[in-house]
Amino acid sequence: MSSVPHDSFADTRADTLTLAASPAVRHDWTLDEIEALFALPFNDLLFRAQQVHRAHFDANAVQVSTLLSIKTGACPEDCKYCPQSGHYNTGLGKEKLLEIEKVVTQARAAKEAGASRFCMGAAWKSPRERDLEVVLEMVGRVKALGLETCMTLGMVDTDQARRLSEAGLDYYNHNLDTSPDYYGEIITTRTYGDRLETLANVREAGMKVCSGGILGMGEAPRDRAALLQQLVKLEPHPESVPINMLVKVPGTPLENAEDLDPIDFIRAIAVARILMPKSHVRLSAGREQMNESTQALAFLAGANSIFYGDQLLTTSNPQVEQDRALFAKLGLHPERRETCADDDRQREALEAAMVRQAGQARAAALAYDATAATEA
Repeated sequence: MSSVPHDSFADTRADTLTLAASPAVRHDWTLDEIEALFALPFNDLLFRAQQVHRAHFDANAVQVSTLLSIKTGACPEDCKYCPQSGHYNTGLGKEKLLEIEKVVTQARAAKEAGASRFCMGAAWKSPRERDLEVVLEMVGRVKALGLETCMTLGMVDTDQARRLSEAGLDYYNHNLDTSPDYYGEIITTRTYGDRLETLANVREAGMKVCSGGILGMGEAPRDRAALLQQLVKLEPHPESVPINMLVKVPGTPLENAEDLDPIDFIRAIAVARILMPKSHVRLSAGREQMNESTQALAFLAGANSIFYGDQLLTTSNPQVEQDRALFAKLGLHPERRETCADDDRQREALEAAMVRQAGQARAAALAYDATAATEA
């Protein structure tokens, strides 16, 4: 019998696949290990990501949230991707903090449409005291409706985080955006350490963390691996990990950035799923630019959270009817949330709402008239 030639590449790949499929939740992934995952053959990577996904989640369930901008524009930060920055002329007007009653009305409409989580975003570097008082009232009022609450308000200190938690805030979103090494190319008005400190304050206050990044800002592949490594180091891992694709907005410094290859984006989704097996990986900004095939691959790679509706802070989002059609085509359904008072009723209401036209599911008159894009 002839001997079989030794295939060192196959052995290396097998070792890497075994590593990728490891069920243990780890915080000590090395950059080399993460890059090895990115380098796997595409089919192997998605297979392992799907294995990890099915070990922790219903493979056909997707967590669905509604997002409202409660204060738009004139942000003092200089994030090069963001149309809300006051440093750039993107045609986005400055808006005051939305009135509490309008926010509550919008949240009630979201609940009636079946949403289980209501997210609110404000374009601030950090909330001022007079604004924080209003925001705390918003949280309490929305929470009283029986919805999970999430906010993104910029940096918060320990006292602000504590007060938000005491008001009933469940999740706080604060993205790392990119790797530590590339960060200075994108933002100069806030340090990477500032972002990590805010996340630490949020966690110390007892809230859940929503943190991810943006791909396609001119970063190198190693920066994508380094971003995920920073998220993995957080203990525990963020409960929600939004993976955004850059939306190139005229007037921002990144308006002419080179398009990111969709396959590279899907690889990042899959690696995030393997590294953070118990986290919800959110297919977030940039989804409108993705065709159905790309979105289907993202769900196969382990994405299991989206925003639905017409608006994503200041960027357009696939309409409810389009999402309903895609869910039906792929056999997906909204995730049942243990935090809902009546999960069955909430899920049935959401499925029914996704059949209706977008205008029937949203109180559009209460939303901002903003056409640019930002992270979520």
